[in-house]
Amino acid sequence: MIKQLTPNIADYELLDTGDGEKLERFGKYVVRRPEPQAIWRKSLKESAWQGADASFLRDSKSEERGEWRLKPTMPSRWSVAFDYKAMHLRMRLALTSFKHVGIFPEQAANWMFIYDTIEELKAKGIERPKVLNLFAYTGGATLAARAAGADVTHVDSVKQVVTWSRENMEASGLDGVRWIVEDATKFVEREVRRGNKYHGIILDPPAYGRGANGEKWVLEQNIAEMLEACAELLAEDGSLVLNLYSMGLSSTIARTLVHQMFGTPAGEEFGELYFSAHAGKELPFGTYYRMKR
Repeated sequence: MIKQLTPNIADYELLDTGDGEKLERFGKYVVRRPEPQAIWRKSLKESAWQGADASFLRDSKSEERGEWRLKPTMPSRWSVAFDYKAMHLRMRLALTSFKHVGIFPEQAANWMFIYDTIEELKAKGIERPKVLNLFAYTGGATLAARAAGADVTHVDSVKQVVTWSRENMEASGLDGVRWIVEDATKFVEREVRRGNKYHGIILDPPAYGRGANGEKWVLEQNIAEMLEACAELLAEDGSLVLNLYSMGLSSTIARTLVHQMFGTPAGEEFGELYFSAHAGKELPFGTYYRMKR
């Protein structure tokens, strides 16, 4: 079923978008960042944009990197919260040279799905469902699965990001996550050879990336191979969450890929993750596909 999802997260607000930028509130701080999809005009006055606590300025020599211009009261680190049922996540934010802050707030919609799915598995008698989170970044999905009582394996190729994830786990009052610093493709291939199975797989790959030893990842070139391997790892009663951030890949493409690799699922939903700014302009933050075998 095609469905647009927008989560309700108190510590995040999309204030305005336009002219290639977005203005957002994370906790009590307002951040101004580039947004290539915002091809329309801004709604708020320029004074509102200039009032941002932190503004990202692109490096003239790089499309990805840049630097932040900060107001005197803007800290280098701060925290936000996300609460859902008995899940209480606390995540540290920071201003990176790639314009990211350590959280993708639209993913809160998936965190709720992950939490509820694990609760359902436990109700069916699977006491500690096994969950694999690939390209796991700072661990929001990992923490959602762990908060619901799953045994979670968290895989990311960047050691500093895994350390960041561990800090988020501790801040959220959780423990027991299995941390793996490795190229996701290599890890999955090894798990297939070992014959391991998971009740849940979370796959959140970047458009481009590098593994721990310089392995190259290009989403359009490598995603089919990755999904093929994940199909062997997913248990018969398992669930899959797939996110795609490449602007050229739709949720229908994700659905077609998954159907070929996993077969027709018992249940599925797919569409866009988005937020609406105050002026009513809706900005998509990526596509998602979720299924249960």
